[in-house]
Amino acid sequence: MPPETPNNMSKKNKLKKFADLLIYPNVYENYDPKYPRLLKNKDEEVDLKGKWASDHFHNAQPIILELACGRGEYTEALAEAYPDYNFIGVDIKGARIWQGATSALEKGLSNAGFLRTRIEQIALFFDACEIDGIWLTFPDPFLRESKENKRLTSTRFLDLYKKIIRPGALLHLKTDDSTLYEFTLNTLSEYSGAKVIYHNHDIYSAPLAFDELSYKTHYEKEHLADGRKIKYVRFTIN
Repeated sequence: MPPETPNNMSKKNKLKKFADLLIYPNVYENYDPKYPRLLKNKDEEVDLKGKWASDHFHNAQPIILELACGRGEYTEALAEAYPDYNFIGVDIKGARIWQGATSALEKGLSNAGFLRTRIEQIALFFDACEIDGIWLTFPDPFLRESKENKRLTSTRFLDLYKKIIRPGALLHLKTDDSTLYEFTLNTLSEYSGAKVIYHNHDIYSAPLAFDELSYKTHYEKEHLADGRKIKYVRFTIN
C-alpha cells in the first residue's frame, strides 16, 4: 500500500466533513444552483421558505443571517450570546461550515443553523420579511473593478437582501479591507432608502460601540496579528 501523502490525508479529511454535513441536523444543503432543492439527512428534500422559525428552530424568534460565514464563528458566538434569536450561517464551502456546525452541536446551540448554498440563491430559500438582520463578516472584497458586482454590499446584493429582510432590519459589514469599506459607504450613499447608522474605520481604536463587535473570526484574528485595522458599517436599506 502506498504511503499516505498530505494531499491524500487532506482529501480524506474533507470527504469526512462532507459526509458529516449530510447527517447533521443543523445543516441544509443546496447542491445544484440550477435546481434549488434544499436537502437534509442526505437526500430528504425540505421546503423551509417562510418556515425556518417554525419548522427548523421550532420557535417564533427573529432570524439573523451570517452571509459568507466561513467557519461560522460569528454565527456560533451570536447564538451563544443571544439565545432569544435564531442564527443561520450561509456559505458555499462545506468544509468551512463543518467547523461551526460541529461546534454548535457540541455546545447544544439549538438556535444556530447552517445553510450551504450560493448567496445569490438565498431568496429561493427565505421568504419576504423572514430575516431580521444580516451580518457580512470579512467577505471577499473582490478588489478588481471588473468584479465589483460580486461584492456583498454592491447594489446587486442589496436588492437581493431587500427581498427577504423585514423593514428596519439591521445589516452589518465587518472587514479589514479599506476598498470594500469605502465602496460600501459610497454605494449606500447612492442607494435609495439606505441609511448608515454607524461606521468606523478602526473599531478597536476606542471602546467598542456595540457589544456584538467583540467576537472575532479566524480571519479577523489573522488580520489583527498582521496589524490591520478592522472596519465596521451598520446600516439599513428600507
